[in-house]
Amino acid sequence: MPVITLPDGSQRTYDHPVTVAQVAADIGTGLARAALAGRVDDRLVDTSFRVDRDARVAIVTDRDAEGLEVLRHSTAHLLAHAVKELYPSAQVTIGPVVGDRFYYDFAYDPGFGPDDLKRIEDRMREIARQDLPVAREVVARDQAVAYFEGIGEAYKTEIIRSLPEGEVISLYRQGDFVDLCRGPHVPATGRLKHFKLMTVAGAFWRGDPRNPMLQRIYGTAFGSREGLDEYLRRLEEAERRDHRRLGRALDLFHVQEEAPGMIFWHDRGLRIYQAVEQYIRRLLRAHGYQEVRTPLIMDKSLWERSGHWDKFADGMFTTSSEKREYAVKPMNCPGHVQIFNQGVRSYRDLPLRLAEFGSCHRNEPSGTLHGLLRLRNFVQDDAHIFCAETDIQAEVSAFIDLLYRVYADFGFREVLVKLSTRPAQRVGDEALWDKAEAALEQALVTKRLSFELQPGEGAFYGPKIEFSLKDSLGRVWQCGTIQVDFAMPKRLGATYVGPDGQKAVPVMLHRAILGSLERFIGILIEEHAGALPLWLAPVQAVVLPISERHADVVRRVEQELRAAGWRAESDLRNEKIGFKIREHTMQKVPYLLVVGDREAEQGTVSVRTREGADLGGMRLEALTAQVGAGLVGPGRVEE
Repeated sequence: MPVITLPDGSQRTYDHPVTVAQVAADIGTGLARAALAGRVDDRLVDTSFRVDRDARVAIVTDRDAEGLEVLRHSTAHLLAHAVKELYPSAQVTIGPVVGDRFYYDFAYDPGFGPDDLKRIEDRMREIARQDLPVAREVVARDQAVAYFEGIGEAYKTEIIRSLPEGEVISLYRQGDFVDLCRGPHVPATGRLKHFKLMTVAGAFWRGDPRNPMLQRIYGTAFGSREGLDEYLRRLEEAERRDHRRLGRALDLFHVQEEAPGMIFWHDRGLRIYQAVEQYIRRLLRAHGYQEVRTPLIMDKSLWERSGHWDKFADGMFTTSSEKREYAVKPMNCPGHVQIFNQGVRSYRDLPLRLAEFGSCHRNEPSGTLHGLLRLRNFVQDDAHIFCAETDIQAEVSAFIDLLYRVYADFGFREVLVKLSTRPAQRVGDEALWDKAEAALEQALVTKRLSFELQPGEGAFYGPKIEFSLKDSLGRVWQCGTIQVDFAMPKRLGATYVGPDGQKAVPVMLHRAILGSLERFIGILIEEHAGALPLWLAPVQAVVLPISERHADVVRRVEQELRAAGWRAESDLRNEKIGFKIREHTMQKVPYLLVVGDREAEQGTVSVRTREGADLGGMRLEALTAQVGAGLVGPGRVEE
């Protein structure tokens, strides 16, 4: 007689095996109608799952994150079902859930277009209205191979043959459509009501460019019409804020095919880049960091000794000269160890904090490149702290304080924290991994920060804390990190003389706050929809004459603004003032300063903001005083 323990601690006893669906029905008809899946002793299962022993059981609905994932994965199967009915020659491959979306990849040579998406979505709704039961069946490997070979699904056959021996192979059937899947799935297609197909993209089979190109259809699904509508509204807003579109419109940067994954910064974009870089540079100097610069290309042997070659060789650009092989650096850490190794270091030199705005190159797959957010060449606000083991807590704590200060200065208040522990592929002694993980966890506990544990997600040389920002659209961006590394300094021969006169190996803390400057600027552009705060705006003020006779006054005003620290320009084109105001407002310029007869006479300017506010006539000194520290940004006080 199984005893079922529910999440509230109550129990129900049955004299026979019982399904998750029956448990839900016993609790209430409303819950039975809402049930999408179940959780039995921490295992996510179908509502048809039979419980034949004592167990903890929870009913999963669309109010749960797991329920939404089941809903979306089931909708991916609904998509595949519809495609097979409409395009029988298409082969189905894989269809996972990724965040708020799902996709399914198809081998279909003609390809899919916008009209196909509408047709497929309409058929999906027809199948959903049929409310077909979704049933799971466990089969033998040979049986599964024979079935999919028999219906011409070569990709499914390949997947099955690649599964480890002993792996349970399950199929899900809805009507005439059968798919390979671990599950779980919703009980019937009628549960799938609120979904939308969004885009079609190309994708290589198994992500390998040597494999055939597939057609990937993206979609999303929610438990309510309101949830779907809100999501689509946020997508529209994200499109409006897309940094790639704004980068072109505001003349900030561009990318082109001759340099994939690399940025051509224009003058205005570089001003933003330099403002961010100088802000970080000021803070680092104030917090005891030394700024260094290391070579872009170093001998392959150094990367072998550091451990990077074994881990990242496929993602590194290489070159050769005079029968020596070199690698373009994908990160800065081995170079910083070389600086530490110059001369004899004493414990009195520690902690030694070395920072670098290092240009790094990684051979990212072309399909993953995305504006400023995913690049092959980027600059990290990278630093490495060499310290004694007894300094770890204090250094990690000081770094966390600095990181939160920086994020707040850029306007981000919500920070998500994750602790990532040792991965399967790693270097170093287990005892040192124990120390490193304990040190990071203790630092978070001491700072009273809540965090999520990510087992196995650490770097190959040490565990790490990851810091992610949540933006105004609710999107999460992983930016900052700090990692404790006992291994690399030893591998690269770093030592210092301790208080006892003996040589010791320093601990190396790898840390970054912004991560990549390019990526962080992309995030900023999208967060502010291009209307950056005054201190980051590439042009802070434009001076506009009412007519040509005011041109000399406008030039003088521009010069005075520049002398007062403004990034100012003037617009002397022979255009109407209304046209100019609209154009510079579209360019997100914070202040538009108009000069006419009255202003020229009184030594003032008429001040308008990009939001459309008319501040009236002001003297330049009064305007500069009014904007105050907003003109130069935070961090100046520490210079």
